[in-house]
Amino acid sequence: MTGITEMIKQSIANCSCGKHNKIEIEPIVVESGAMLKVAPYLLKHHYKQITLVADAHTFQAAGKDLIEQLMSVEIQCTLCIVKPNKQGDVVADEVSIIQAMLDVSAENSDCILAVGSGTIHDIVRFVGYKMNKPFVSIPTAPSVDGFTSKGAPIIIRGEKKTISASAPTAIFADLNVLIKAPQSLVIAGFGDMLGKYTSLFDWRFSHLTANEPYCSATANITKQALIACVENVQEISQRNENGIRILMNALIDSGLAMLLFGQSHPASGAEHHLSHYWEMEYIRLGKNQLLHGMKVGIACAEISKLYHTIVEEEQLLKAIAANPNKDKKLAAIQANGLEIKALLNTVPDSQQLHDLFCMVGGPDNAEELGIDQELLSRSLKEAHKVRDRYTMLKAWNTAL
Repeated sequence: MTGITEMIKQSIANCSCGKHNKIEIEPIVVESGAMLKVAPYLLKHHYKQITLVADAHTFQAAGKDLIEQLMSVEIQCTLCIVKPNKQGDVVADEVSIIQAMLDVSAENSDCILAVGSGTIHDIVRFVGYKMNKPFVSIPTAPSVDGFTSKGAPIIIRGEKKTISASAPTAIFADLNVLIKAPQSLVIAGFGDMLGKYTSLFDWRFSHLTANEPYCSATANITKQALIACVENVQEISQRNENGIRILMNALIDSGLAMLLFGQSHPASGAEHHLSHYWEMEYIRLGKNQLLHGMKVGIACAEISKLYHTIVEEEQLLKAIAANPNKDKKLAAIQANGLEIKALLNTVPDSQQLHDLFCMVGGPDNAEELGIDQELLSRSLKEAHKVRDRYTMLKAWNTAL
C-alpha cells in the first residue's frame, strides 16, 4: 500500500456512508526517478508487449526515454503518437480514439502506457476499457485531477460526454519530468484545484436541496487537497520540486476522491459545467482549445461572483417566495437557507480567487483567457444543462 492510498484508506476508516468504492491503483509513485520503476512493474506483472500512447510533445518529454528503458529489458514497444486535429490541438474525440484503437493490438498488446496529461489519459482509458487492456499512467504535467478517473470525457460529434471507462492500474509521476512541464500546464493544474471551492459547495448544496448522494469523508479529502495547494501557492508558482510534488499529490488525491465516491461530485460543479460549455463552443467555432484547468480557474471565480450575489441579494429566496407552486427542491433551498449561506462563506469571493490564480501566472479575467462577455453571459444561463446536477447555477436558472 502506497502512502497516498494508505492516507485515503485512513481518511474513510470511520465513515459509515456506505458509498466507498475500492481503490485498486497500486502503486502510486510521485517522486524523482519514478519512471525507472515502470519497467520493473511491467515485468512483475508479465507485461512483455506494450503500446505506448503519447502526443508529439509528451513523447519527447518522457516517452522516448521510457521506450529506451523498456527495450533494454526486452519489453517490446509499439508507439502510438496521437495526431492533432486541423486546429493543431490533440483532443479526445472519435478520430483520436480510432487511431489509438488501430495501434493497440488485441493479440500483441499486454498493457497500454498513457504518457501525457489529461487528453492522452482520456483517450487511453476509453480504449483500454473497450479493448479490455490494463493501462498504466505516466503523467508528464501536473495539469488535471483526472489521472485516476474511471470516466473518460470524450468529444462525440462536437458534444462533450463523460463515458464509463477504466482507471489505471498504477501511476508513475516522475518529478524530474513534471518540473519541466510548460508553465501553462502547471497553471492549469492549480486552476483545476481552485475549482474545488465551488464544486464542494455545489455538492453539499445538491445534497441539501435535491438529496443527491454525499460523503463527508470524501469531501474532506478533496478539501484538504485544495488547502494544500492554496497554502503552498508560492512554491507552486516557483515550480520547484516541492511545489510540484504538492500540486501533483493534490491532483491525485482529488482524483482518488472521485474514484472512491464513484462519481465526479467532489471535484466538479458549476465551474466545470461552464468549462465544458466553453469547450463545446470553441469546437463549434473551430477555434483552438483552451486548457481545461485554465477555464476551470476562471469559471470558479465567475461562479463565486454569481453565487455570492445570489445569496447576498436573496435572489433565490425572493423567487421562491413569489412562486406559490414551488417544487420540493425550491422548498428545500428555503428550509436550508441559513446553512447554504454559511457554506458559501467558506468560498472566497471572486477577487480573492482571481488573486490566487494570478499568483501562479493565471489569467486575470475571462476576457484575458479568451471568453468574451457574450459567451460568458450565455454560459451562465445555459451551462447548467451540460450535466444532470442540481447546482446552485441550475437552481438559479430554473427558479427565476
